[in-house]
Amino acid sequence: MSEKKELYEKAKEEMRLSERILAELPGFRGYKEKEIRRETDKIVRNHLYRKLTEARKDLKEVFQQLSERRLYEVLTEMDRLVMKFDRVAEKINHASYGYAGFFNVLKVQEEKLDKMIAFDGGLIGHVKEILDEATAFKGEVMKHEFEKVREHIQRLSDSLEALEETFDEREEIILGVK
Repeated sequence: MSEKKELYEKAKEEMRLSERILAELPGFRGYKEKEIRRETDKIVRNHLYRKLTEARKDLKEVFQQLSERRLYEVLTEMDRLVMKFDRVAEKINHASYGYAGFFNVLKVQEEKLDKMIAFDGGLIGHVKEILDEATAFKGEVMKHEFEKVREHIQRLSDSLEALEETFDEREEIILGVK
């Protein structure tokens, strides 16, 4: 069973007795299952957000080291990179849960919510690569190895742009257009 499916099943199993009773009522069951799917997606996105925040923290330490070493020629690029981390992390943190209003033309169905969970779960590997790159970058700078600073900045910037572009496809997934 996939990791995303396991998370959904675990959330279902941990419902309180009152929620289980209500889940048996006609109409409420579908509502509750949608809620569980949305909550599962929020858990996945919180994980992504925490990892990006962790990487951003490493980059702030790198920025501090570069500043103390007076490597001014890369500080502007580093500042832009940290701001990009902020923007992408906040976009993921504040993304839609997959709600659609009662009178909306396009409704968000369970299978679309499952696709949204799978989509967001697929971003975990991408974010892990970004975190690994940020950690490697920090490691080199802390050892006073500054030869590859621009390469690290460029790789991280490119990875963040790719992550953001991929994440921007999410709304199309939710609406079932893609």
